[in-house]
Amino acid sequence: MEGDKHASAASQRQVLLADKQDLDGLGLEPGTIKENLTIEGLAVMELEPGTRLRVGKRAVLEVNKVCEPCFRMDEIREGLRLQLDGRRGMMTTVVEGGPIQVGDPIAVLEREELVS
Repeated sequence: MEGDKHASAASQRQVLLADKQDLDGLGLEPGTIKENLTIEGLAVMELEPGTRLRVGKRAVLEVNKVCEPCFRMDEIREGLRLQLDGRRGMMTTVVEGGPIQVGDPIAVLEREELVS
């Protein structure tokens, strides 16, 4: 994401995806937990590392790990860190950049085996 502090090729925290259903269940507006993209209609927390997603026409993201909620979530709302355990979202890296906008479709492309 242009201008984001994690916008480095070396970072595994490039784009955070959060599930709108989880946010709704906690009474949170999109963007509240500092996610880059709020996803609707796709179970974000069920995506396995290595899964690739096409967002919009060109952008491709690869899921790499669960984003564990940190102490900063309690700065948003006391107790939010615990409430987000297991549902803060998934971290992704950018495989192919491209413009995205609100309402763009997201498609699951494939799952790449990750090498440890």
